Amino acid sequence: MNAPPHVLLRTLSLPPPGEPSAPLAHSCLDDGERARAAAFVGTRARLRYLTAHVALRHVLAEHTGTDPARLRFGREGAGGDAEGRPRGRPVLLGLPEGPHFSLSHSHDLIMIAVAAVPVGLDVQRVPPPGTVDALLPRLHPEESEALRGIPPAGRTAAFTRLWTRKEAYLKGLGTGLARGTALDCLLEGARTPPPAGWHVHDVPAPPGYAAATAARHL
Repeated sequence: MNAPPHVLLRTLSLPPPGEPSAPLAHSCLDDGERARAAAFVGTRARLRYLTAHVALRHVLAEHTGTDPARLRFGREGAGGDAEGRPRGRPVLLGLPEGPHFSLSHSHDLIMIAVAAVPVGLDVQRVPPPGTVDALLPRLHPEESEALRGIPPAGRTAAFTRLWTRKEAYLKGLGTGLARGTALDCLLEGARTPPPAGWHVHDVPAPPGYAAATAARHL
């Protein structure tokens, strides 16, 4: 069995609402990132986007020895979905050997993963029970069966752990949710074999959140 690929994680938290945030070096962002940040209506959402993307540039600069402002991003592959949104894992242009990376955020938590192999990362805040009930039919049949067997008091946390594993894997593939969430079983100890060639792993997250990474074996 191959050893699990090494994945470096960086975690950031936004300050509580109403508290001042540290100044951000916005100058490292490109025109597209600034335009997307400006399009956010809510101040909190804009701060989350700016914090995440400035941090991503600085983390990748540490790994590449490149000035954060000189990094250029693209997508692996070509094309988009039915609404014109780009598909494929985000990549650093001009650096075909990597590093590979993934960015995820949920509410006030931001996480970044960097690895020498294709990697996906997802973090989610534990949702209300109604959200879990609505999403259960969209899971792999064995996943749905297992979650329905968990008492309601623990079902939401178990669902969130499973969902982050699933989204991390789909991000690693580069398909996102377009692949369909019922096709693959990411349940630990399941009868159904896990996706071949990938190591999917729960990672530590603050209380009320769950997070996971998926790294490809080469």
